[in-house]
This record gives sequence, C-alpha cells and structure tokens, in this order.
Amino acid sequence: METINIPRKEYPRPQFVRTDWINLNGEWNFKFDKNNQGEKAKWYSNTKVFDQKIIVPFTYETKASGIGEEVFCPNIWYQRRITIPNEFDDKKLLFHFQAADYVTKLWINGHYVGERKGGQIAFSFNITDYLNDSNELNIVVKCEDSQSCFQPRGKQRWMETNFGCWYVQTTGIWQTVWLEFLNEVHVESVKITPDIDTEAVEFSYKITGNIDSSLLLKTSISFNGQQIKSIEQPVDRSTMTLSTNIASEFYAWRVLHWSPQDPNLYDVEFTLYKDDEIIDRVQSYFGMRKISIENGNILLNNTPLYQKLLLDQGYWGESHLTPPSEEAITRDIDKTLEMGFNGVRKHMKVEDQRFLYWADRKGLLVWSEMAATYEFSDEAIQNFTEEWIEVVKQQYNHPSIITWTPFNESWGVKNIFTDKKQQQFTEGIYHLTKAIDHMRPVIVNDGWEHTISDILTLHDYVEYGDEFSARYHDKEKVVNNQIAFNKHKHAMAMGYEYRGQPIIISEYGGIAFNSEKGWGYGNQVKSEEDFLYRYESITQAIKNMPYISGFCYTQITDVQQEVNGLLDEDRNPKVDLSKIKEINGK
Repeated sequence: METINIPRKEYPRPQFVRTDWINLNGEWNFKFDKNNQGEKAKWYSNTKVFDQKIIVPFTYETKASGIGEEVFCPNIWYQRRITIPNEFDDKKLLFHFQAADYVTKLWINGHYVGERKGGQIAFSFNITDYLNDSNELNIVVKCEDSQSCFQPRGKQRWMETNFGCWYVQTTGIWQTVWLEFLNEVHVESVKITPDIDTEAVEFSYKITGNIDSSLLLKTSISFNGQQIKSIEQPVDRSTMTLSTNIASEFYAWRVLHWSPQDPNLYDVEFTLYKDDEIIDRVQSYFGMRKISIENGNILLNNTPLYQKLLLDQGYWGESHLTPPSEEAITRDIDKTLEMGFNGVRKHMKVEDQRFLYWADRKGLLVWSEMAATYEFSDEAIQNFTEEWIEVVKQQYNHPSIITWTPFNESWGVKNIFTDKKQQQFTEGIYHLTKAIDHMRPVIVNDGWEHTISDILTLHDYVEYGDEFSARYHDKEKVVNNQIAFNKHKHAMAMGYEYRGQPIIISEYGGIAFNSEKGWGYGNQVKSEEDFLYRYESITQAIKNMPYISGFCYTQITDVQQEVNGLLDEDRNPKVDLSKIKEINGK
C-alpha cells in the first residue's frame, strides 16, 4: 500500500514481500511509566493518559523520536488509532514488529493480545479476532526493559551513564511496525539453501492453515526477468521440501554465482492456489554462493577468499541503533566499498533486514553477530539461546551473510578460559547453529579463548607493523597459547587445541585523532599523515603474514564517546578515503 510522509516507509521484510500491508511508522501517542502502574490503571483502555508524542520506529532516547530523553525508564507505552480499509474485511490480520526491546505487550481495542520477549528479532501477533464492526483498531503497546546483564543487550549500557565502549540504551520499538493482510491459508516461510556444486537450490516451505487436496504451490525462478524454472506441486502437508537444478542454457556458465565482484541474485516467486484461484503470492530472491573451509583457507565459491572487513556497529547520532533512512543504509555500504573493504563485521547488533538486503544487492560480505549478555546464569543461557536461534532462522536466506558470530571477547562467558559450564554453553550454541545452518562457519568466541570454532579470530590493537610482525612471526606460538593478547588473553580456552582453522585478525586499529573528545586505541594521532602511516604500517603487516586469511579494522564511524571511526558520527570522512582504498588494495 502507499506509504508517504512517514519515516522508514520502505517494505521492512525484503526477502518475503507481499503487496497488502500498512506501515505504522510515524507519530504515536506515548507515555513513560516509571512506577509501572499502567497495567493496574488499565492504560490500554484509557487513551487520555498518553501525554507525549513519539516518532516510531525511533526510541525515546534519540533525537529522531522527538523526545531525546536518555534517562532509562523500564516501562513505556505507545498508543495510536487506525481504521482498516474495507477491502481487507475477509483477511487475516497480522501485527508485525521488526524489533522492539525487550518485552513487548500488545492490546487491541482494550483486549490483551499477547507478549513477546527479545530485543533483536522480528515477531508478530494475529489480531484478526480483535477487530470491531467499524474496522477500527485502538493499538496500545507496552515495552518493558531492564538493566539486567542476563538479557542480550549488546553495546547498550546497564549503568546510568556511558562508559568504555557501551552507549545509551535502546528501549522499546526500534524497527518498523506494520500490518499484513493474508488469507487463512498462506505461505508462512521458505528456507532457501543454494548448492553450487550440484547447480541446485533447495526450498523448505511452511504452509499455514487447513491443508487439503485443492491446494497447489507454484515456484517460479527467474534472473533479470528471464524465467529459469517453474515447478508446481500439490500441497499435501504443512511442511514440504523441493530441490531443483537451475542450470540454464541462457547463460554461458549455466549458473550465475553470487560474489562481491558479481552479486548476482535470482528472483523467486511463490504462488499458492486453491481450486485454481490465487490465495497467496510472495516475492523473494536468493544468491547461488558457497562458503567453505579447506586446508586452513576460507573459500567463497570454491575459491580462496581474503577478507578485508570493517567493524560496523550500526549507530547513528540522531537515531542510535535505528537506521534513520534507507539512504543512510546504502551510504554506509557504499562508503565501505569505496574504501576497498569487501565486508563488515556487524558488531553486537542484529541488523535491520533492509541493510542485509542492500548487502545482498551490492555484494558486501557480512559477519552476523549476536548482542551479548554480560553475566552467566541459567536465565542468561535461556534468553540468549532462544533469541539466537530466531536470529539464525530469520537471516538464513541472505547470501551476504557468510559467518555466524554468537560470542565476542568472552562477554557473558567471562570465565570461559577455564569454566567447563561456560565452555559447554558455547559448544551447545555452536552445534545448535550448525543444526540449523550447516553451510556457514561459526566463530566461538571471537577475539580469544576459543572453544570449538570454525575460524580462529584474534583481536590485537598493537599500533605498528614491526611489533605485530614480531609477535606473529611464529604461528605455533600464537595458536598454542604462548602469546598473550590484551595483556592476559590467549587464542584457545583451556582444554582446546588449534586444529588448523583459518586465522583472521578480526579487530585491530581503532586509531583516533587527538583533537577529538573521546577515546580510541593506543596513542592518538595528530594529522592525516600520521594516521595513514600508522594505518598502512599495521594493515600491511597483517597482509604480509602468510597464514592470516583476513582482517577487520575498527571501525567505520565514531559512536558516541568512541571516536576511532574512519568517518565521524555524521559520516564525514576524517581522511582521504581513496588513500585508505589504496592501502587496502596493495
């Protein structure tokens, strides 16, 4: 449907597109609930209590929300009214949240619909039964958050002020809110698995509703408008799997692979018929690409891949974790590629699906990372595991994602070096991730103290190349815990051995200028000349090390008090970006 004059008006779920939807971003009524009295006072039935306005999907802590209050409030409320067009009278109505932090409760027309926990994932509620005769919706949302270190919070602070590399918290709705209209029987999801070695793609379908012999599902694959394959199959159960060869004589190489140099995407349309009538149609896409590991090398499409990554925390000055616009997303990706990087490590954030869509389109490699907890307990294990499983399932189809990174620098598992319980937790997450996705490598635990990990990744903020070369010249000392990082950290956790995995320096650099307020890593530099000398010195030393398969520089932009970005928080370059590209390309 037409969506104008609202922020983030683009379709929020680009890998599963339908035409019948309403974007609910924009102005909502709002109220703080510091004493948690709203439910007892039945605010969900009393619209007069809402005394402020907020611009969704921006959180109240941001300037973009129209409020800009950074003091933490554990309970907040949203309210708005809309009328559903009559054309959707016979449809099922789903209410979607792309992300809200941390517990979200929903009331429609005074009736409690349900709640969902998790700050990083998309979720929805079926609100069909709560419509009244006039098709009006009085929507009330309550979001509950906490400063608990048992919930996945990533870089959100749990104290009253910023500290270290932890920033202003994100509370409540922080991605698009929208309505979707469906028939009772519809395609709920499709998991898409490419296999370039057999020139085939596998579709795993989930169909919701009453299954009977009148249903037929058609899958049509095309490239640049040229149809490649069309398959029809009867729907005889709610879950089905289809594998089909997509080799085509239309193209010289029969199958077009996805890579950073050629980010080829196949379009696919899923059409569900009942008695020859279309009852559901979904547009999607996929990339034919393979990520694998052989003999200590990372391979993309069976060819060695050297990764030149940029740490990307996905923060904006005016809107924090929420991209202020789709243009802001594409500008960041374009700047990354302009500087000669071929990918990003999305750090401590499960990124907006529109970012992943543009990464798919533009050929940007992505490491997908989970927001960390900061204490270890049964509660933290459950919170983390439930949400991480959803992250992997929801992001699975994106060809740009080549690595899963559930843990970073022992955050949330601070005693992993010796604690068997914490080690077993990370092993469990590794195997759970592999059970859902056998294709991609999984990194456990990024930076140091690895347990079972497909890639050995190290964080090292040494300033100059000569010191780096001296430290890393003997690979055996590095991988056998004879070298300490960050003063007292080692590559492997106790009881685990290096087994020939590829090695990547997944954090380094972090250079800041001494004219800036805030901090970076190591000594601050005085000029662009000083910056480029240090950047080239350490980057070239990493590239010169024959057993290292790539690097990740910290970082693309400044974030609040952390001022070590190649760009400032407003995305202004601090140095000549062509010179960064020249160094990266040597």
